[in-house]
Amino acid sequence: CPMGGSSSSSSRLFGTLAQSLNSAPLAQTDPYLENSPDQDLDLAEIDPDKLLRECEEALQRRPARPHRDMVYPRGMAACRHKHSSSIRIMQWNILAQALGEGKDGFIRCPLDALNWQERKYLILEEILTYRPDILCLQEVDHYHDTFQPIMARLGYHGSFLAKPWSPCLDVEQNNGPDGCALFYRRSRFTLQATAHLRLSAMMLPTNQVAIVQTLKCQLTGQRLCVAVTHLKARSGWERLRSAQGADLLQSLRSITSRGGGSSSHSEAAPGAVPLIVCGDFNAEPSEDVYRRFSSSPLGLNSAYKLLSSDGQTEPAYTTWKIRPSGESCSTLDYIWYTHDALSVDCLLDIPTEEQIGPNRLPSYHYPSDHLSLLCDVSFTEEPHRLM
Repeated sequence: CPMGGSSSSSSRLFGTLAQSLNSAPLAQTDPYLENSPDQDLDLAEIDPDKLLRECEEALQRRPARPHRDMVYPRGMAACRHKHSSSIRIMQWNILAQALGEGKDGFIRCPLDALNWQERKYLILEEILTYRPDILCLQEVDHYHDTFQPIMARLGYHGSFLAKPWSPCLDVEQNNGPDGCALFYRRSRFTLQATAHLRLSAMMLPTNQVAIVQTLKCQLTGQRLCVAVTHLKARSGWERLRSAQGADLLQSLRSITSRGGGSSSHSEAAPGAVPLIVCGDFNAEPSEDVYRRFSSSPLGLNSAYKLLSSDGQTEPAYTTWKIRPSGESCSTLDYIWYTHDALSVDCLLDIPTEEQIGPNRLPSYHYPSDHLSLLCDVSFTEEPHRLM
């Protein structure tokens, strides 16, 4: 059976999850075409609290996930209540199941800690604990059989774009290619436009992709453009990552300046649209692609710099793992935002080295080799009139 095949014992034990997975997932024959959000509307929604309790029951033999506090940037101490109009963004490379079990070689992580039957509950527990309005994921190789049906019944609309030549396909009994996924809460946003991009470098198409969606906030009537991407991995590929970043920035500039892009969901509107870009950039802040984003005419800032005392320094790590080649502690994951149009109200803190533990990530208590990033953002300008 494919990696991550269903388990009859877990299906009997955990009815809400099993019921969601047995609902027919949306077929997506053309990766560059978007499924309509209307297709999600006739699905009966499930109680997120009930599903979270099921996750906790399934994981009761495992140690608890590291506790993480919500931190308020300097100058935001007086705004400790969650803004009624704030938008919660989660960015996470969740680790493709085929890569974790069959390719990545985490030598200090027991193989049974990576078992999909429990690891999927750890991933869902993290998402359900924080309940983002927008969820951006990388290395998703269980989209159609797990994340799409579950998230649809939790009230989200999802989009998925696989890598053209996913390394997951090299692993025996894989579950298909991995790729990027973007989910937004249907009660909060309406979809105006979608772009599925295959990133280019030096005019040549590469194996990396991005999803870009323009959303309209139903609370404020304001528009927000959200992008998710996963750039080329490994050292030695810095120039390629820089070129991929330049290509993505050019596309984002075009999409936001014309008011969201062109699709059946598009509405013509003047002016630039505020932007959120989430991704595993596979690049430290010293790399050229990071400098491209921080100096872009789009006016982007990295949210997680706001955790530092000077507001200018990225966290010491967003991934920490041990492979046969050695230990790797790196900052590779980012949430970029348009700093003139959006403000960051609070962020989820980074776990300490002690919380992560000596065997690093992934582990029995954490499902991925990358930490999730999370922040609440608000529009800096209130709309002149509610739509």
